[in-house]
Amino acid sequence: MTVDTRVRELIRRFGDPADPANPVGRVALLAADEQGEPSAAGEWLLDDHGFGAEFVPVELGGRFTQLDDLVRVAREVFRRDVGLGLGYGITSFMASVNVWAAGTPQQRKQLAGLLLDGGKVSVGYHELAHGNDFLRNEFRADRTPDGYRLNGTKQVINNADRAGAWVLFARTDPAPGARSHSVLLTGPEDCADGGVTFLPRYRTTGVRGCRLTGLDFRDCEIPSGSLVGAEGQGAELALRSFQVTRSALPGMAVGTLDTCLRTVLGFALGRRLYRRRVLDLPHAASVLTGAFADLLLCDSLALAAARAVHLLPGQSSVTGAAVKYLVQKLLTRTANDLSVILGARFYVREGEHALFGKHLRDLPVLSLGHAGPTACLATLIPQLPRLARNPGSPAPDALFTPRGPLTPGIPYDRLTVTADGDALTGVLEESSAPNDSYIQDLLGQLSRELNAVRKALLALPPAERTPLAGPASFQLADRYAHLMAAAAALGVHRAAADGFLAAPAWLAVALHRTASRLSLRPAPPPTDYTAQLHAELLRRHDENRSFDLYDLRLNG
Repeated sequence: MTVDTRVRELIRRFGDPADPANPVGRVALLAADEQGEPSAAGEWLLDDHGFGAEFVPVELGGRFTQLDDLVRVAREVFRRDVGLGLGYGITSFMASVNVWAAGTPQQRKQLAGLLLDGGKVSVGYHELAHGNDFLRNEFRADRTPDGYRLNGTKQVINNADRAGAWVLFARTDPAPGARSHSVLLTGPEDCADGGVTFLPRYRTTGVRGCRLTGLDFRDCEIPSGSLVGAEGQGAELALRSFQVTRSALPGMAVGTLDTCLRTVLGFALGRRLYRRRVLDLPHAASVLTGAFADLLLCDSLALAAARAVHLLPGQSSVTGAAVKYLVQKLLTRTANDLSVILGARFYVREGEHALFGKHLRDLPVLSLGHAGPTACLATLIPQLPRLARNPGSPAPDALFTPRGPLTPGIPYDRLTVTADGDALTGVLEESSAPNDSYIQDLLGQLSRELNAVRKALLALPPAERTPLAGPASFQLADRYAHLMAAAAALGVHRAAADGFLAAPAWLAVALHRTASRLSLRPAPPPTDYTAQLHAELLRRHDENRSFDLYDLRLNG
């Protein structure tokens, strides 16, 4: 079954979101969220669809071949409910990547069977006392003649109380340093004789349907076959796995902004103010068109990052951190901008606009944990000065091709902790600019800004090239991420053979908004470009098509 078929099937199964009788429609999903429980109908739908197979490599009986395909399928779930997308299965994906990367054949077979049967896997990296500094974790796995003895607590774990397996990051050596931790695959069956207690559920403002609990281990004995990879390899394995998950989750979340934009646009079309439609007010029209451009910009960077895992695995430590930082930031900021148009209706928790408020509460949750914004920038900072000196060759067109086939499977052995180049920003420096004077001027400004950022990075003293750097280094990393997004949008435009993506309007507005965020003071886009983008936004709304790079027909 092709990815297009799977996406269309999920869209069909979810049905019309506005139908009050739809068990996975807007009314039902909001009701489940108000109760703070997972959507039973949504989980049944995904069980029946065999959604767990999306995370399992094809050689193990699943459907997973390439990361951007998984992003597309999961986006349809996030489009409806972030809590369902994250709570049902994406946590399983985050956990299983560790096993696909370094597990034994038996571990991989065991985990694949669990997921294909509709089971769930939880992952426990962090501890509340140490935040993102997981090398200071105190959770212990002490060697025994037959395996390991677990002691300690893992908090705020999704689905811990209903998972069939747990992937745990544990200290296996009391000495400090990167070789002191390992990854273990265990589960309730290994602890059937006692030794583990489930912590009370944590209640949250966003993704209220997710079951966030924790695990408290006391002298829990697990077999030696629980070790994933080599002992002491935990930090390296985690960092490689983060590259995959950071590169995937932002693209899934793009579906959430799609729904937010659709909701507010529908309101603006139907609501009248000052004897005109809200949509006809210049400020409202500008916000909506700008949100459309931001969504396309985010999707361009998400596409490039997901495909880079396959095409440029030696650079995914940079592209993955950049996309997880910037796309999450832009999605949340753009949704907040849209909330101004809704006004007081943004706060209403029932009715046709209530799903917007739920999405706005849910979106920030996706930036927490190991992929939080500060952690992502801290990943970038030590690498950027070296990449400023030697960025490498510009990226291939295949990096920017929606629906483009790739060699199946992720080359985990080629993912590196430190990037060997940055092909993405190199796209801004290529001599073949689009034949458009406005875009050429914008690209000139962005290229000069890239050179200025690189120069500033090279001038950083050693102490400012570490995760403990000061605000100036973090600001440089932020600017660098914006430039990567601009390069990705340019790459998508160049790779498009025809149609809307090959036309200059969306690219001009997206680059203008990026340049403005960088305080470059660009000239406003030509009015015919903003008019064309506005017309495309309305066409997609009227034909009920997605606002992302794929322009899909949706239900309802």
